[in-house]
Amino acid sequence: MEWYLMVWRRYAEFDGRSRRTEYWMFVLFNLLVVLGLGVLGGIGLAISRDYGAVLFIPFLLYALAAVIPSLAVAVRRFHDVGKSGWMLLLLMVLGIIPLLGLIATVFQLVFLCTDSDPGTNQYGPNPKFPEQAAGMAYGIAGFTPVGFAAPPQPFTGQTGAAFCTRCGARLNGASTLCGNCGASV
Repeated sequence: MEWYLMVWRRYAEFDGRSRRTEYWMFVLFNLLVVLGLGVLGGIGLAISRDYGAVLFIPFLLYALAAVIPSLAVAVRRFHDVGKSGWMLLLLMVLGIIPLLGLIATVFQLVFLCTDSDPGTNQYGPNPKFPEQAAGMAYGIAGFTPVGFAAPPQPFTGQTGAAFCTRCGARLNGASTLCGNCGASV
């Protein structure tokens, strides 16, 4: 539920990156809300043909309100895999053309299901590794972000915690092997 609410808090933010979990949890909860409101409207029509359509008003209001955050989280998801939000628009427009639409939809699903670009890309730091973003933002000495040409250095902060120099994940104890990407540190 927290992932769903996060998208609503970032209502019209088209910049930055979003994880797969954020996108797909929003899609799941959005589908559940739409189904619930649709059933409510259907029950209203079954009870009264004259005034039952009034119960479809919440469905319509929710659908209109959810358009912008749905587009925003999809654009941020495309940013997470290193693609522009304009590519999402192109794929959506191509989706109108009958046979080409099927191919465009498959490409769109592939991009939405692809794992994040490791490290920082032109759209910002990887949302999977907040430690890496914090290390870059605060300029912690010895921190080597992914994608930058520098010799690998173990990151040890004031707390004594170590981070992988390849993916930015926190290392367990005195381990010299990253459990996330398998790199030797």
